[in-house]
Amino acid sequence: MISLAFWATVINYLDRQTLSVAAPVLREQFHMSNVDYSRVVFAFMLAYTIMSGVSGPVIDRLGTRLGYGLCVAWWSISAMLHALSRGAVSLGVYRFLLGMGEAGNWPGGVKVVAEWFPERERALAAGLFNSGSAVGAILAPPIVAFLVLKWGWQSAFLFVGAAGLVWLAFWSRMYRTPATAGGEASAPLVPVGVLLRSRFVWVFTISKIFMDPVWYFYIFWFPEYLKRVRNFDLAAIGKFAWIPFLVAGFGNLLGGWLSGFLLKRGVSVTVTRKSAVTFFAILMTSAIPAVLVRDAWLSIAFVSVAMLGYTGSLANMLTFPADAFPGNAVASVFGLASMGAGFGGMVFTLITGWVVDHYSYTPAFIGFGILPLVCATILWVFLGPLRPQRLSS
Repeated sequence: MISLAFWATVINYLDRQTLSVAAPVLREQFHMSNVDYSRVVFAFMLAYTIMSGVSGPVIDRLGTRLGYGLCVAWWSISAMLHALSRGAVSLGVYRFLLGMGEAGNWPGGVKVVAEWFPERERALAAGLFNSGSAVGAILAPPIVAFLVLKWGWQSAFLFVGAAGLVWLAFWSRMYRTPATAGGEASAPLVPVGVLLRSRFVWVFTISKIFMDPVWYFYIFWFPEYLKRVRNFDLAAIGKFAWIPFLVAGFGNLLGGWLSGFLLKRGVSVTVTRKSAVTFFAILMTSAIPAVLVRDAWLSIAFVSVAMLGYTGSLANMLTFPADAFPGNAVASVFGLASMGAGFGGMVFTLITGWVVDHYSYTPAFIGFGILPLVCATILWVFLGPLRPQRLSS
């Protein structure tokens, strides 16, 4: 079951990264500046943000099988529509539609973890399905670069969109809800208004505002950085841009392993999860030397460590809703928190475009190296213990 969520996440990132890899070609063809490109990314983030708060409750209400499947169907068709783009505006419209569907992947994946795995295994299970983001991002540069160079940029969007429809055929036949989750699945849903009155939800959301935009920076801007600053052409981007995502894939496993290691030695869930997030957040400060070193290979190495830090942190943060809320509220909690994080990502995306146009990539890398430490501080100071929350209506 977790492999199905893993492959959905692989496809999610293939769809998402197709624009990032093809951006040098599309920007030249559509005459887009850094600000224009940031607006296209912003369109994706706007839809992703809004629908993160909607998709979680929808998946909780419809059930994992139907709700998750509808999300994948929507984003796959939207990815294929990108082939019809004729300029920055139409490209932005299709990115908006893509963001609407892709927002459901993590609430759906977190719900799969909550339904199928006990507390001690959740971080590793979450890391396994989330490693699909790294695998998808690894596959995207060589696959997309090959398709763009061989048959044009439209073929890349058509190919990755079709992959999601193939996954959907397997999902509809194979996924089921375990018998152990039957009681929670049939229990009355927790109203969104009740969740919004939870201090835990608000603090968790604010912490993600300072964590998730760092990943968005790497997936949307790193290929552009390699071209504009390190002078990579599209072929070189296809050869090397996947390396940080390969390293990031190990962060999912390391994050899950560290959490399990500490829990087996009697460390509380609260200290375990927060310590793991903090350790990996410290690794993310390697983004700062990444922009300062002279050699491109060394810059890629530092970015790789930073991205490993993100996935290690996320493997633990993905478990927070299941650690503190009943199974029939998990997707809603994570969706609401992701909506808040999405607003942060939107703001930081626009700031990045402005900073790069008016200054350089240097202040952007420095800022995104510091933000994860803010996230870790918020978790320690304000979140409180990870234990079942009292929900008063």
